[in-house]
Amino acid sequence: MGKLLERRKAVSHFAKSPGSGSIEHCSMSSDILGINKEFSVYLPTGYEEGDTRYPVLYLLHPAGGTHENWINMGELPQIADDAIRSGMALPMIIVMPDASGAGDFHLGKHLGFFSVPGWDYESYFHKELIPLINSSYRTVADRKHRAITGASMGGEAAISYAQKHPDMYGASCALCGIVGHPEQSRMAQSDKDYADSLIANNPTAFVENATPETVEQLKGIRWYADCGDNDFFYEGNVAFYLTMKSKSIPIEYRMRSGVHGWYYWVTGLAPILHFLSIGFAE
Repeated sequence: MGKLLERRKAVSHFAKSPGSGSIEHCSMSSDILGINKEFSVYLPTGYEEGDTRYPVLYLLHPAGGTHENWINMGELPQIADDAIRSGMALPMIIVMPDASGAGDFHLGKHLGFFSVPGWDYESYFHKELIPLINSSYRTVADRKHRAITGASMGGEAAISYAQKHPDMYGASCALCGIVGHPEQSRMAQSDKDYADSLIANNPTAFVENATPETVEQLKGIRWYADCGDNDFFYEGNVAFYLTMKSKSIPIEYRMRSGVHGWYYWVTGLAPILHFLSIGFAE
């Protein structure tokens, strides 16, 4: 199993309000990937003082980003603090993994949350990262209290991970996931392994081809998808929703006015934290 190398508190340039959580930037050694991998963790207020265990959300970034995307561009600390402080969300640990590619724009080799030849990212995630989080933080380490969410590239991965590991996740949410039409991604056109991984993990095809036994497993997960009406993946997301409905798999679906980008994802995160908290509390 991977080993935790470093945990350091992120330095904030803003005064913290009462009831604010904290961010840690972490590094771990991965035996599976053969390198050190970074990730970030949001800890709710009171974590350091108590012994309470918390549900966990794995929050995945879009292509071209890193584990710091949701902090620096996605306003995660403020959104989580406000949702928890207002009672709209339960206190939770939020883990932000890194699936960035090489190069200045993070779109090169090893991009993505899916495994490609010579890079078994999914095994790293499920066999090293999740066990490390459970051993290093006070988590409630069961499927009901573990959820996964992502935007764009991370949105497709959030759905696919839960489809392939229904015993590990109680809920899965996607914001503008690359669903149904991966060929529309300019990143996919420049990296065949990445493109192939998106196509191979198409969530709609997974549901269409699911056995009755698999369908029953999918019904045990709480599903949520949100995609803007002017997003270039809206047709694929609608098709995913309709396919889920055709198999009588419950899913909450949102379509708001908006395009593919951070404004849409930022404004969609608080409702997801509320949705997840309802499941955590059941």
